[in-house]
Amino acid sequence: MNNPVTTAEKREKEASSKFFENRKCEYYPCHKTESEDFNCLFCFCPMYYAICLGVPKYIILNGSLIKDCSACDYPHRPGNYATLLEYLTLVMKGEC
Repeated sequence: MNNPVTTAEKREKEASSKFFENRKCEYYPCHKTESEDFNCLFCFCPMYYAICLGVPKYIILNGSLIKDCSACDYPHRPGNYATLLEYLTLVMKGEC
C-alpha cells in the first residue's frame, strides 16, 4: 500500500509549476526538514502576514513582537502546495 504523503509529494514535485528546488542557493536549506525534497517556491513565506498553517514561534526583538519562522517548514513541504493555495485564496477573499 502506498504512503499517501509520499504519493502526494511525488505528484506535487512532478508538476514543475508547483515545485522548485535551488540547491545552489547560499541559504539552502533555510530550514531543517524531515522531507528529502525541499520546495523553494515559497522562499519568502506567503503566510508571514497571515495566520500561519505551520508552527511559527513569536519572539521579541528590539521591543517588537515578530514571527520567527526559522523552525517551520510548512510552505517548503511539496505536499502542502495545494492546501497553501486554497488557504491563501480564502485569505485574499477575506473569508479567514
